[in-house]
Amino acid sequence: MVARGGNLDTFLRPTLVIDSDSEVVRQKATLLTEKRNSQREKAKALFYFVRDKIKYIPYPPISIEGYRASKTLQRQEGYCVQKAVLLTSLARSVGLPSRLGFADIRNHLAPKELREMMGTDLFVYHGYSELWLNNKWVKATPAFDIVMCKKFDINPVEFDGVTDAVFHERKRNGELHIEYVKYQGTYDDLPFKRIMRAFADQYPIARKKIKQLEQT
Repeated sequence: MVARGGNLDTFLRPTLVIDSDSEVVRQKATLLTEKRNSQREKAKALFYFVRDKIKYIPYPPISIEGYRASKTLQRQEGYCVQKAVLLTSLARSVGLPSRLGFADIRNHLAPKELREMMGTDLFVYHGYSELWLNNKWVKATPAFDIVMCKKFDINPVEFDGVTDAVFHERKRNGELHIEYVKYQGTYDDLPFKRIMRAFADQYPIARKKIKQLEQT
């Protein structure tokens, strides 16, 4: 499942989670890109739709169905991995090779309630997309929507289709915000079991929920 280059057809295929062949995804992707002439402009249109029209929430599901792109599109909300899966799916739907990337990040400004619930400010397997543009992979991080960024005075991630679009290290006022701790690689499909193992190892609350799900 780990993407190591080669045949780009791998990054155009639909999967159970990246359901780029679903009618709802295909229709939305076509609507967003039909007046865009280049792959770069199509990618930008898709990125800003996912960034701003899909509300960011910080709570990941523990069932694989909760990650399906078409479901996230219909809910109009999701956490970073769900939003990355949706962007990847929309891109594949219009013939733009795309894949998923993951990194462990530290959010130095995570809300107190969230830190207490997680027991840490380390977010393992933060998800983003990588899009194949001008013969190279370009990172696209659509997690934090513009409404959230304005509310918390966060620098929004901007995407030009040329340079990597990743979280900013600091807020507008200079406070330390996001620290990239470890990159976990790129994948042509969602590494669901690997993510769940990482959640169970890192977060006691997730460990309990995953164990309960496995017993049902």
